[in-house]
Amino acid sequence: MRILAVSDVEAKYFYDYYTPGKLDGIDMIISCGDLNPGYLEFLVTMANCPLLYVHGNHDDGACREPEGCECIDDRVVEIGGVRIAGLPGSYRYKHGAYMFTERGMRRHVRRLRYAIRRHKGVDILVTHAPARHLNDFDTLTHRGFECFHELLDTYRPRLFLHGHIHRNYGVGIPQRTEHGDTLVVNACEYCLLDYDEEKIV
Repeated sequence: MRILAVSDVEAKYFYDYYTPGKLDGIDMIISCGDLNPGYLEFLVTMANCPLLYVHGNHDDGACREPEGCECIDDRVVEIGGVRIAGLPGSYRYKHGAYMFTERGMRRHVRRLRYAIRRHKGVDILVTHAPARHLNDFDTLTHRGFECFHELLDTYRPRLFLHGHIHRNYGVGIPQRTEHGDTLVVNACEYCLLDYDEEKIV
């Protein structure tokens, strides 16, 4: 399964400089939030495959939902035998529809746990914010959530996709890291992944 993960920054390669065929072979698109609905609608139309998304901290209530795409906030969906779970938002640093305290995010995690148990596990965890001390910063605006570790350590998904941490924020911000058996990918702008039963590249 070929996955295009996107987040935060519109990729000019797939949008401004799009040419027919660039999205051929993509089986699924996953958005980790903070992207214009029109951009997501363009991707899902040109790729002609499922597009799943979670809300980012800038996707407030005034922002319309992208047509032809499926929101997976606090849900688990299964595509091609792959179970994908989603959680929205970032750490609260001001008022916002998708900004949460650690306690507030724990409530989302509890709801998601029920869905994960119904699906007998999760293969891909999708969030906007990172996990605490895993690709995050110490500032409130870019702090990750401690409670994400509970999901990673309990259910051990093969892949954890997040956004929120723009890679131009500093030198040495990785796109791929590992947490136990889980590949952690910062999807800011975009990342292409080949996902199969044996490995992810």
